[in-house]
Amino acid sequence: MPVWSRFLMAHLFEPQEFAARLLAVRREMARRDLPLVLLSSPDNIFYLTGLDHWGYFAPHLLIVPAEGGLVLVTRAMEQVTIAAQVANARFAGHADSETVADVVVRELQAGRLPDRIGLELWSSGLPAGLAHALQLGLGNVRWSDVTGLVDDIRLVKSPAEQVYLRAAAKVTDAATDAGIAAIRPGASEAEVAAACLRVMTEQGTYPGFGPFIRSTDRLGEEHTSWTGRRLDDGDAVFFELSGCVARYHAPLGRLVHVGRVPSGTCDMAAITQDAFDAVVGTLKDGVLARDVYAAWQAVVDRAGLAHYRRHHCGYMVGIGMPPSWTGGNKVLGLRHDSEVVIRTGMSFHVLSWLMGTERGDYFISNTVLLGDDGPEVLTRTPTDVTIR
Repeated sequence: MPVWSRFLMAHLFEPQEFAARLLAVRREMARRDLPLVLLSSPDNIFYLTGLDHWGYFAPHLLIVPAEGGLVLVTRAMEQVTIAAQVANARFAGHADSETVADVVVRELQAGRLPDRIGLELWSSGLPAGLAHALQLGLGNVRWSDVTGLVDDIRLVKSPAEQVYLRAAAKVTDAATDAGIAAIRPGASEAEVAAACLRVMTEQGTYPGFGPFIRSTDRLGEEHTSWTGRRLDDGDAVFFELSGCVARYHAPLGRLVHVGRVPSGTCDMAAITQDAFDAVVGTLKDGVLARDVYAAWQAVVDRAGLAHYRRHHCGYMVGIGMPPSWTGGNKVLGLRHDSEVVIRTGMSFHVLSWLMGTERGDYFISNTVLLGDDGPEVLTRTPTDVTIR
């Protein structure tokens, strides 16, 4: 039975897992002297309740008081789904003639309205009109921006979350194998993507991003995917994809060549691998993200590519709701200027990317979990130069 099939028969986590997450959020609320927060980020609502559906295109608000029960507010038509998936929050639905703000205002005014409320001002789930309606409806409440409050807690993955990350990595590897096997002269990018998607669908569930499949002319396009273009001898095919299990993602990236490889590819592949290994070797509890990037850059510099810079050599990964596997609308990267402290339990999409160097192109990336025994590379697809 595929791993995801078992999720349809039970909640994704034990009640104790959700209780521990809520306790951590409430401790941070107490530290900030916040009696109540309204969460709108789909990733954070999933984290606290387990709600996994495509209904997040419409605003959701999770009312989290310092004490008492949670209330989840969205369209009334989602009642059946929420009853099936969410065990730790009362549902309050609104008709399509209303907005989520109307219900939240009624809910809060029915009790003792707090004088201060936290709101995720930089959430993709909070349209400006919704924020304005809340502020108008709740009068003299003082508002506090709590963007990142839950996101920061989510960075360290619990043992239960790590199980899902490992399961997602197995789906990623299987989908990559299928995609690589579909590459041949005359095959289209769409055929390659379809081979990946079939495995991702059969063995996991829908990912935050679909697979990024691009060939030679579009290698530099960051977030576009397959077309009907047919592959030819000498093409390079860019793969970046992630299996998804219980909304947890484990991305990888590879560069595959059709028929032959250009001059310099093997040398660039060796540098890329050495730089990747340097990142993994630097990932330790307590180091700064900028030190991890520096380890990657040092290998590149020693290879005579000191002019080459990247905006990051990886980023945090885990929960992801469409359209992202990064866990929200912010990318927390391993950047040259980042002061983020690396902690055991964090998981990363580590990228070693050398494209457009004029000495050859290569790219590998893998999901890496920093566990109690050190960094563990979860995605296992070979990183050698591959010719199809």
